[in-house]
Order: sequence, then structure tokens, then C-alpha cells
Amino acid sequence: MKKQLIAGAAVLLAIGAGASWYFLGADDSEDALKLYGNVDIRQVSLAFENSERIVALHAEEGDKVRAGQVLAELDTRTLRLRIETARARIGVQEQVLLRLRNGTRPQEVDQSRARLQAAQAEAELARLELVRLQRIAGGTDGKGVSRQSLDAAAARLKVARAEVENQRKAWQLADIGPRDEDIAQAQAELEVARADLRLLEHYLSQAQLKAPRDATVRTRLLEPGDMASPSRPVFALALTDPKWVRAYVNERQLGRVHPGQKARVVTDSVPERPVDGRVGYISSVAEFTPKTVETEDLRTSLVYEIRVLLDDPEDRLRLGMPATVYLDEPGAGGGQ
Repeated sequence: MKKQLIAGAAVLLAIGAGASWYFLGADDSEDALKLYGNVDIRQVSLAFENSERIVALHAEEGDKVRAGQVLAELDTRTLRLRIETARARIGVQEQVLLRLRNGTRPQEVDQSRARLQAAQAEAELARLELVRLQRIAGGTDGKGVSRQSLDAAAARLKVARAEVENQRKAWQLADIGPRDEDIAQAQAELEVARADLRLLEHYLSQAQLKAPRDATVRTRLLEPGDMASPSRPVFALALTDPKWVRAYVNERQLGRVHPGQKARVVTDSVPERPVDGRVGYISSVAEFTPKTVETEDLRTSLVYEIRVLLDDPEDRLRLGMPATVYLDEPGAGGGQ
């Protein structure tokens, strides 16, 4: 009986050792480089570009969101009123430009000509009145008409002739039509009004906060009713792709690491299910060993940062999770 128990225990130990060697890649093998590091991912802080009251939030912490998904909305009542005002201003400016391009209507030219003729008639009447008074004054040796009456009649004639000249210029301008410069100015003012409308519509589109990429909501920092601003993030997102392990190698190990080199990453949470990866980045600058680096022999030395890009479709790895990295080298007996 004892022999059977011993044989069974030996078989179990052999199976366990074989599984550990298969999954962990022969930790003590000279052909596999063993490193320690932590899972790292990129994070995004999302904030509105405008300052306004938040009216709705559509995501909670831990939610997985898709690129383009609306996560939050601002109050847009004031902005929509400004857009209506801008559209009305465009309508007014379009009519001004249309009027200038069409030129003066024939009826307006005729009206201007009639005003000129009326001014000419007034001037002729003032001239005749002055001539009459001068004739009376000449026949009575100046006693029939006062000097004051003569001066007033002469002044009225000057005013009437000035009005004739004024109406003549107005008739000429009406006949010629608007200047090219006036049309260009009206066109420019219309473009300014349209640009203002596009700017307001751009602000309206920014009233919705959208996820830039597929991600997981890490933190919800504001709530409906809070005042949003560019300096106050609403959400903190964790981008699940790319995901990598940040590890460090010393100068002796550096020659055994190459870009694209296959790797396996093991975590304490699920040691029997390693995650495949590859070396994606090798630092060209040495640095002193960071305090967060976990090594078997902790000592101050120069190391080089490497990043092992991971293929984690099940999203099992979390930010900051400690991980063990096995870099497979050509001819490695324990790699897969």
C-alpha cells in the first residue's frame, strides 16, 4: 500500500513539474531570459472644450466604451439661441449683397431724376425772386426793397443751386449703380457671418463628449449639474490596446533582447495561462534601477527599459499588475 501511495505521489509531482516547465518555460533555462515588470497601458483624461453645465452622463466606472460613443452632454439651450441669431444675421446680409449685385432699380433712377428736376425748379424760382427784387430796388433807388430782403433772396438762390448740385450727384450715382468695393465689402461681411455660424455649430458638436477609442472607464470625475470646463476632466479612460509590460534589463542582458522577440508573460493571478507578446521597444538610454523594479537581486545599477507588447484579447491583465516575462531566444528549449 505504501509503495502505491509513493508511486502515485511521484506521478503527481512529475505531472506538476512537467506542467510548470511547459507553461513557465523552464525558469532556470539558460535559453530563456526571465524578467520582472508591471503591466502598463495608456490613459486618457476626457474634458469638454467649452464651459457649460453638464446635463447627462452615459457611462459608469468599469464600463467598456466604443470609439465615438457619447459619454456626456452639456446644456446647449444658450448655444442654440446664438445659432438662430447667427442664421438670421446671415439672411439679412444675403439680402444686402443681393441688392447691391442687382444694382439700382429703374424706378429709383427715375425717382432720383425727379428730385433733381424739383431742385432745379426751386433754384429757378429763387433766381426769379432775386431778379424781381433787384429790379424793384433799381427803379426806386433802393427805397422800395430793403437791403436785408435782397441778401435773403441771394442766400436762398445759393442754397437752391447747392441742392441742385446735390441731387445731380445723387442721380448720377443711382444711374451708375453700386461700386465694386461696396459689393466686395458686403460679400466679406456675409462670409464673416457664415464663419461665425460654423464656429457656433462646431461648439454645438463639442457639447457631446465622445470616446476617442475603445476603452474602459476608470474614473467618473463629475456628475450632472457640475460645471464643465477644459481644465476639469469628466472621465478617465484606460485604453486596452496597446497594452504592454514595462521591464528592465541590465547591460549583460541587453544583448539577448531584440525588437520583435517573442515573449510570454505570466501573472500570479492565472499562472497557468501565460499571455503571448513580443518586444516592441528597447530604450537607447541607460538609467538607474527604478524603485518599482522587482528583481531577485535588488541593487543599484544601470538598466535599460524594454516594453513587451501583449496580445490580451480576454482583457485579463490590469494596469500596474506585477508580471514575469520570459523572452524566448532562438533554439530555446522551453519556449513555445
